[in-house]
Amino acid sequence: MTGSMPSARRSRGEVDGYASLKRTTLVEMGEVTGADWRREGATIVRDFERDDFVAAIAFVNRVAEAAESANHHPDILIHGWNRVRVTLSTHSEGGLTDRDFDLAGVIDGL
Repeated sequence: MTGSMPSARRSRGEVDGYASLKRTTLVEMGEVTGADWRREGATIVRDFERDDFVAAIAFVNRVAEAAESANHHPDILIHGWNRVRVTLSTHSEGGLTDRDFDLAGVIDGL
């Protein structure tokens, strides 16, 4: 079947361009992965605050375990004495894929 739409490189986990666009738009509206995730360029980002430094490090370790299990590794920033920023993007694909949203959901449950 030939169409008038140009072919686009598809990310792993992307069903079609519309599905990816729809999911991205929902993130911007806070309807996917929870309202605490926000879109920043080709990433989704969430800031977490814990009771103290030890709790922040324990949270980072839980994120690391989940990421390793998923074979999908976020950028993690520890700042202040109790804050953690998690940034998700599929680096090999140059943007967001279902893997990012799936891991965000797991992280939400930690």
